[in-house]
Amino acid sequence: MRWLIEIGAGRRPSRGAARLTTVRSAVIAHTHGAMARADRTHLFGRHTMNIDRPMADSSGLTRRGFMHSSAALAAALAAGGVVLPAVSRAAAPAKGTLKVGVIGCGGRGRGAAANILAASPDTEVVALGDIFPERVATALSQLAKLDPGQASRVKVTQDRCFTGFDSYAGVLGAGVDVVILATPPGFRPAHFEAAINAGKHVFMEKPVAVDPAGVRRVIEAARAAKDKSCSVVAGTQRRHEVCYHEAKKRIDDGAIGDVVGASVYWNQGGLWKVDPRSEWSDMEWQIRNWLYFAWLSGDHIVEQHVHNLDIGAWYLGDHPVSCSGMGGRQVRTAPEYGHVFDHFAVEYEYAGGRRMHSYCRQIDGCTSRVEEIIHGTKGYARLSQFGTAEIHGQNAWKWRGEQTDPYTQEHVDLVASITGTGPYLNHGERIAESTLLAIMGRMSAYTGKTVSWKQAMESRLDLTPPAMEFGPLPTPPVPVPGREPLV
Repeated sequence: MRWLIEIGAGRRPSRGAARLTTVRSAVIAHTHGAMARADRTHLFGRHTMNIDRPMADSSGLTRRGFMHSSAALAAALAAGGVVLPAVSRAAAPAKGTLKVGVIGCGGRGRGAAANILAASPDTEVVALGDIFPERVATALSQLAKLDPGQASRVKVTQDRCFTGFDSYAGVLGAGVDVVILATPPGFRPAHFEAAINAGKHVFMEKPVAVDPAGVRRVIEAARAAKDKSCSVVAGTQRRHEVCYHEAKKRIDDGAIGDVVGASVYWNQGGLWKVDPRSEWSDMEWQIRNWLYFAWLSGDHIVEQHVHNLDIGAWYLGDHPVSCSGMGGRQVRTAPEYGHVFDHFAVEYEYAGGRRMHSYCRQIDGCTSRVEEIIHGTKGYARLSQFGTAEIHGQNAWKWRGEQTDPYTQEHVDLVASITGTGPYLNHGERIAESTLLAIMGRMSAYTGKTVSWKQAMESRLDLTPPAMEFGPLPTPPVPVPGREPLV
């Protein structure tokens, strides 16, 4: 996977870089094979309070899993370089059908593809990319089972199915207008940068990085997107719920007085894991089991809790001055859980003495709580996904309006931005800052040190493994506060 570093540095990929490959008849045949036995109950699922887990299919692969080692892949890696699409055109308001490509065909990629098809009759999914041929096959099979009006707009031909490490480049070069980025977040900065360089509109899942180096890369690409009029929407679906906007409007009008702080929560049980196998290298296992390695997921405070932190940042209207956190690995201590924590608690300090308190936990048998509380001098607001918005205090209020599906609504808003029928949207820098908010909390908890916003933004921390290739990759030691260095 040396290609990822070389492309990011603007260098021609080396001889050992992945060669672009296409999935032809094997993909179609595979849809009737083992992958067709995948669990169909939550194929297009995303985080909810009760089911916040990337669902595994019948092969043991997870819905957001991204990479796989095989003899064919090793041959492709040895075969040659990858060529990215030309970096030239700026996006313009679309007329007619929007052609969509999906990069990362796990459950989240398939779900987002279904969402954009539901969002507008003027969208077509025309290209799919993933490291695994069977992932592309599953996506084709499951998208074909959508409502006929949507399934008929899945127009993926065999020559627009791409596999291998460089499958994202194939999708970007397949004549698409919009790309969905749904790989594990460790790869998001490189894919987002490439998409904007190619002049594509983007829907990208959160978080958008796992370290400050990646955050800065996303911010730079987001600014380039603005120059090119590329629309960018992030998968922070709460920002697309009417109830959150209605509560925000009332709070801005003084319904709870002056906003003095927030408390945000994502406490739930444990998630899936993938046990190692003798035929897998360390690198392959880590990528398959990516939730438990910070270079891939950022740890759960970044991968999952970023949703709640993003809302707190939105309502507080600023980024924090500093944070001080703690956490640990109390229950998930076995080697198959990598090196990440299972609980965090972080206090973020804002200008004027305001505070945001952040709590996230993934431990079975504990009380679940997924919500945001906004504190004011005259009351407080309680917010939660799927239509919960209440104000308590002098100006009591409860949202009772019609609730639209936020996962589809974010794509409705993206299409409106692209076509010029709605306001221009570029969420890239905003979601990068929310991602950094989560990262700095992790940095503080891992090290036991107070971390300032400036320190986090300028940090040299880069979690990219030293060699991006299948082979040995020791699991990093579990961070010990007071011993882990603050980089």
